[in-house]
Amino acid sequence: MDIDPILKALAAALHGEGPAVEIVTDADGKPSAVPVETGVEDAALVVRTSGSTGTPKATVLTIDALAASSVATAMALRGEGQWLLALPLQYVAGAQVLVRSLYAGTRPWVMDQSNGFTSEAFTAAAEELTDKIRFTSLVPTQLQRLLDSPAPETLAALRRFNAILLGGAPASAELLAAANAEGLHVVTTYGSAETCGGCVYDGEPLDGVEIRLGEGELEGRVLLGGDTVAAGYLDAAEASGKAFFEEDGTRWYVTGDLGELGDDGKLTVLGRADDVIITGGVKASAAYIQGKLEELEGVNAAFVAGVPSREWGQAVAAYIAVDDPSREGIRDFTARRQAALGALAPKTVLADKELLMLPNGKPDRLAMIELLSNLHQGQ
Repeated sequence: MDIDPILKALAAALHGEGPAVEIVTDADGKPSAVPVETGVEDAALVVRTSGSTGTPKATVLTIDALAASSVATAMALRGEGQWLLALPLQYVAGAQVLVRSLYAGTRPWVMDQSNGFTSEAFTAAAEELTDKIRFTSLVPTQLQRLLDSPAPETLAALRRFNAILLGGAPASAELLAAANAEGLHVVTTYGSAETCGGCVYDGEPLDGVEIRLGEGELEGRVLLGGDTVAAGYLDAAEASGKAFFEEDGTRWYVTGDLGELGDDGKLTVLGRADDVIITGGVKASAAYIQGKLEELEGVNAAFVAGVPSREWGQAVAAYIAVDDPSREGIRDFTARRQAALGALAPKTVLADKELLMLPNGKPDRLAMIELLSNLHQGQ
């Protein structure tokens, strides 16, 4: 993949010498940088939200916000270095690999994903890096595939990274423990397009970032403030007004997540604010049920949601990734889920080898909810 035209356009935007750009892909998946008129002073980059919970929104990121994010990342990682690009460029985590590389003055290396994400392609790309200080950004599914690789050279390549940023979706304790056991330096990140990507590393905010929990109508909601917060959404004044606000000179973004702050100030994300399922008058947490399902042997991942039900108002439904999605395997799973969850056990279950995922590695919530709703209605 030739990223030189994209780097050139992005560099001009970051220096204020060219228009803001958005990185888009054509029908063949080839990326390019297109100029965007935002009406925002010092706008540099427009990135789309993932669309995992609704229609994607075009987020406008300024020069100052991207610079603050890049500097804070370098401080947290204790250095600047060469980046390996393993994520789609049209989303913020992929675009940030280029932004950080430009600020560091290093050449990013792009892995070949013409045959999808494979351990062989990742290892080959990692072996092309020349800088002694090396970083990459991955999503949990990618890291799991790399750890599952039997090739010793894959683990050797992973160990040479000074840090592996892991975000886009929650990482299980088992995955983090496996990575630690292999001697990998994994840094969990939390953030979104609206905050220039990850701005909370291992539960702690980057320099210039603030965290607090909402009150009143926003009770328990994670609020992120500071230098990395976006200017707003392109051509979406109403959505911008709901998601962003200014207070005492600080710009804040209202996330869709619930969280808690420990005595040490570290953030724990508890799940989405809209994941409460009211079934038969009982409130149930989708995140809690998901966690219980993922504790069951043979269940590699789970997605839980409430689907419309004439009898229950909402019914608990689950899409699970299992080793054995056969009829016999599901029959065994059904018995075990009932024992683990009782009345909160999902009434509708779809099983496959993997969850449905978006190109950026996030679960495709809308697609799975639609399938589960259709299945439940047909039962």
